[in-house]
Amino acid sequence: MMITMMKSKIHRAVVTESNLNYVGSITIDQDILDTVGLIANEKVQIVNNNNGVRFETYIISGERGSKSICLNGAASRLVQPGDVVIIIGYAEMTPEEAQTHKPKVAIMNDDNSIAQLLHKEEAFTIV
Repeated sequence: MMITMMKSKIHRAVVTESNLNYVGSITIDQDILDTVGLIANEKVQIVNNNNGVRFETYIISGERGSKSICLNGAASRLVQPGDVVIIIGYAEMTPEEAQTHKPKVAIMNDDNSIAQLLHKEEAFTIV
């Protein structure tokens, strides 16, 4: 049996751009991707804290150091620049693998720099 576990999470990133006419889905700064272990073309779930919309898309690698979080194509209709989003990557694993799995969770600052990197989902409120 395989179960789906959270692998990576970018928590409270700020949308920097929304581009309807661009081919693709979500562009994320490559430095952020490297930190949380996400890769180009990987499927992710996006949760928009501003309007409650949840959707799935895939990643496009963005310019290193740009701190960009840009929703492209049809996904751009679901966000506005300035919206706060959560980006979640999942992995399939056995229950045994899940027992020792440690996800990478990046808590973001308002400028999309990483404030804190966790290796488990903490139960606390981010303000």
